[in-house]
Amino acid sequence: MDGRLDYWNAPDGWPLRRYRLGDGQRGRMLVLGGRGDMIEKYLEVIRHWADRGWAVTSFDWRGQGGSGRLTDDPLCGHIDDFGQWIADLTAFAADWRAEGEGPTVIVAHSMGGHLLLRALAEGMAPPDAAVTVAPMMGVHSAPLPRWLAVAIAGMMCALGFDRKQAWTQKEDSERQRHMRQKRLTHDPDRYADELWWRDHSRDVALGAPSWKWVAQALHSTRAMETHAGLERISVPLLILAARNDRLVSTLAIRRTAARVPGARLHVYGAEAAHEILRELDPVRLDALARIDDFLDEVAPKRNHG
Repeated sequence: MDGRLDYWNAPDGWPLRRYRLGDGQRGRMLVLGGRGDMIEKYLEVIRHWADRGWAVTSFDWRGQGGSGRLTDDPLCGHIDDFGQWIADLTAFAADWRAEGEGPTVIVAHSMGGHLLLRALAEGMAPPDAAVTVAPMMGVHSAPLPRWLAVAIAGMMCALGFDRKQAWTQKEDSERQRHMRQKRLTHDPDRYADELWWRDHSRDVALGAPSWKWVAQALHSTRAMETHAGLERISVPLLILAARNDRLVSTLAIRRTAARVPGARLHVYGAEAAHEILRELDPVRLDALARIDDFLDEVAPKRNHG
């Protein structure tokens, strides 16, 4: 799509794969993916926003996509501490903000939404507007109660399995693929698109998270429930969620929305699964329209002269 694919080096020298598209007449946008995602999953929406005049930038989180791995298992999604991702995001966003003129907006999905809100709560310089889509403010541990999930993850880390996959991501049979698809999107074509990229670019493919990731996700989401910084977030914020989301807690999203001053929340019904921006067009186009209207209102293009 005539975009630019390169690498940005984190302060410690770790290379993060970066993609940029668009002329920036409207402003500049940073798109953050979720756990296990790669830039390729968001090319469709990146194109949508680039066509609307945004200079869109996206990157793969450290340890996933094209940004290397943190264990010997290339399919294991691992991080020792979510704080590392917060540091990467804060440094990346600072460089990104310095690259040109605004307005600046950040759109973040799932784990990316959690990391964005945590970074803002911890004092990262805010953009002019932010959108989180199905942000991971709580993790579904069902059928296990949360306390038991925390105990198991802690025990597995203590036993030395912290860098091992916490479960097997079975996609060998049509039934297994269909079960995973239903948790993510009702659109079989967009789900097949993800599988195509993973099959044809094995270096960006990722499977299940590590036990350490699970422990960190449970810890970081619980910490955010009592983090006073949420009430201090002043950036205009739109949150989109799905009532029947089976990966993240919609109840936790509702609680978060109530705590961030002025945050706007729209919750889809049974028509949407977790990946709202990769849903069937009636949902996806509605979400894009809501985001575009929100950004036109709160992050208008600056006039010069």
